Amino acid sequence: MKYLVLLAFVAIIGSLASALFFMMKDGQGGKPKTSNMVRALALRVGLSILLFVCILLAWKFGYIQPTGIPLSR
Repeated sequence: MKYLVLLAFVAIIGSLASALFFMMKDGQGGKPKTSNMVRALALRVGLSILLFVCILLAWKFGYIQPTGIPLSR
């Protein structure tokens, strides 16, 4: 489960980086703007929602257990 979450975070950060790249490069040099940045951000939102749903399902089926915050006295 740890590897799935790590892979999802890497994909989310990669999508965010590609949106930044498209934001900086699209429309320069007389080229028309494209919708690549919007697609990259939509992919990031979709991956984030998918990660959240996967974590909820993993908790529901018992793959992960909540531990809470230990009380220090």
